[in-house]
Amino acid sequence: MSDIAKLQIGEDSYEFPLVKGTENEVAIDIKSLRGATKGVITIDPGFKNTGSCESAITFLDGEKGILRYRGYSIEELAEKADFLEVAYALIFGDLPTQEELDKFKKDICAQSLVDEDIRKIVDAFPKSAHPMGVISSLTSALTAFNPSTVNVESEEEMYNAIVKIMGKFPVLVAWTMRKKQGLPLDYGDCSLGYVENTYKMMFKQPNQDYVTNKIVVDALDKLLILHADHEQNCSTSTVRIAGSSHAGLFASLSAGISALWGPLHGGANQAVLEMLEAIKEDGGDTKKYMAKAKDKNDPFRLMGFGHRVYKNFDPRAKIIKKAADEVLNDLGVDDPILEIAKALEQEALNDPYFVERKLYPNVDFYSGIIYRAMGIPVEMFTVMFALGRLPGWIAQWKEMRLNKEPIGRPRQIYTGENLRPFKSIEKR
Repeated sequence: MSDIAKLQIGEDSYEFPLVKGTENEVAIDIKSLRGATKGVITIDPGFKNTGSCESAITFLDGEKGILRYRGYSIEELAEKADFLEVAYALIFGDLPTQEELDKFKKDICAQSLVDEDIRKIVDAFPKSAHPMGVISSLTSALTAFNPSTVNVESEEEMYNAIVKIMGKFPVLVAWTMRKKQGLPLDYGDCSLGYVENTYKMMFKQPNQDYVTNKIVVDALDKLLILHADHEQNCSTSTVRIAGSSHAGLFASLSAGISALWGPLHGGANQAVLEMLEAIKEDGGDTKKYMAKAKDKNDPFRLMGFGHRVYKNFDPRAKIIKKAADEVLNDLGVDDPILEIAKALEQEALNDPYFVERKLYPNVDFYSGIIYRAMGIPVEMFTVMFALGRLPGWIAQWKEMRLNKEPIGRPRQIYTGENLRPFKSIEKR
């Protein structure tokens, strides 16, 4: 393959270099396009064919169903690592040694206390407030209590900022849920692992001893790993573009949380449960809804099946399906919603229409099932997604700043009115 791409516009010809990634991905470097052509730009709504950066963090091949963090396969990470190991690898580039991991855990725990004034902000929200709005606001509010700008050239300052948000964010997640449920806000237990401590902060009842459930904690650990990063998606791109203005880490993360909120992104697992609730209210006939999903003239949309990027299967869904089965079996939850979910899953896996189109259950389908079985309210599902995605966002922000990427500033094609005269108000 030539290392040059040629573009013909009318009688003029232009050459642009090709950029090749380590997994043989090829891109046309068009950063000089507008200058060379005296004003011509490309247009790509949704940026489906546009690379916004070069990144060494996550590799994704949707056609082959491959997902790797820093070169490590998602299958091996989910089986052999815990969430903090994966977070460390994403942020710093390699899996930690035992010494590095122990220090990371200790330093995160030391930064897990949240200023008591943050409680006042939590108390100011009504119980009706959506948890994603609350967690986005609380993350942004951390800037008020940590006003100094992080010097990205300083490894020490960057590390301190990273452990600070990694320590405080689970507390904010737990407080967001407990506020909505009218439960007292409390801090966790540093003798527990990161994920188990988060789970305890969320569910510890004030009049009962906390009892660990290894199957549930392991499933949550896997879910957070599977959500930790996913290349240049909507929320990650938002974090990078906010950070490109040199907005601080916490402010950029808050922007990413807001982007994640939407039902076409992080809100998809909430949309799955809302769909299951609607099917239940309509009598629970899954065959009827599978038929509606296959009817092109029916507006019903089957949530949690297929994926925008993965054209074959979602590798994360294969991993989490096993955990979902284990959690449901262990908890023995008698829930008609979960029975509807299992029926839809079986029908989709065996229906030729879905099999031929590779519309398999995705990670959002199974994560919603697991969260419901654990007792996590449906409106908290996207907050849990944000908890998992936190290290990926941090890694992307850090990479973008260290690479000294320019401020994000997309162009546009103007389609409005041409120059026209101003009319005085009596002539309009």
